[in-house]
Amino acid sequence: MVYYPYVFFTENNFWENKMNEAIKEQVKKLISDQVGDMPTTVEEMRGFYEIKNNQRQILSLSLSNYTYHQKAAHGMTYIKSLNFDLEKQKICKLEDLFIPGSDYIKRISSLVNIQIHERDIPLLDDFNGIQPNQDFYIADKTLVIYFQLYEITPYYVGLPMFPISVFDLTDIIDESSPLSRMAVNN
Repeated sequence: MVYYPYVFFTENNFWENKMNEAIKEQVKKLISDQVGDMPTTVEEMRGFYEIKNNQRQILSLSLSNYTYHQKAAHGMTYIKSLNFDLEKQKICKLEDLFIPGSDYIKRISSLVNIQIHERDIPLLDDFNGIQPNQDFYIADKTLVIYFQLYEITPYYVGLPMFPISVFDLTDIIDESSPLSRMAVNN
């Protein structure tokens, strides 16, 4: 059973269709990643979504898929997020949130590394920083960076998530980006 949202955006049917198509494509990709070339039978598959932010013309949602294959030691969960800038009518990548040329990767990596140590999170290997296409979502006044299972931590840790206050990033946030709108106090 896989659930996913359908967006109603009455101001622009073209943009509404584009958002819904992006959601459907991401759900299909999650299913494909779970089933792929696996030689075993899928015993259970569950897909859900969460709306992380729906304010200030920013819709940020996460889509999750849990699948258990026959005779597997445990199920596997993947999460992917979509971040829509409703004002500009575009899907945001991480780089879209920051001033071009700013070293946002280094700054965010440093903030994640601090949390890894403060929270005593066990790692599979040394943490070398985030990637330019790092998974993220926006939740109120927070940028949440996250990693997939086994990406940096053992399975028992779950999906490691690192909330970063927008106020820790204000000097590198692009003023025309959705993250800038979240940093405004009103």
